[in-house]
Amino acid sequence: MIHFKRLDHVLITIPPGTKAAARAFYGGTLGLEEIAGQHPRGATWYRIGDIELHLTEEEGTYHSDRHPAFEVADLAAARAFLESQGVGISTSSPIAGRERCFFRDPFGNRFELIEYLK
Repeated sequence: MIHFKRLDHVLITIPPGTKAAARAFYGGTLGLEEIAGQHPRGATWYRIGDIELHLTEEEGTYHSDRHPAFEVADLAAARAFLESQGVGISTSSPIAGRERCFFRDPFGNRFELIEYLK
């Protein structure tokens, strides 16, 4: 058996030549902290709580339902903020004890935001 400690990072791909647009979206629109340094494959890394989001350029990116899900403190506020930034929001079937919504970055990567209900 493997003793997993935690999720360390999630890697998503962006089309070649879009690193500046990715920085504008992830660092600017979403306000994520970029992790400075030389990263493998020219990747750009961001901190989200205690995990990292790694962006790397790759040919053939496409829209998929695969996605990481991030817990937020206030889903309604997060949703309103994204909508104010022109980011489209979608929903899916309910999950007991959670509110959630989805959005895509400018490159088609899908993300889920979750708030656990008390």
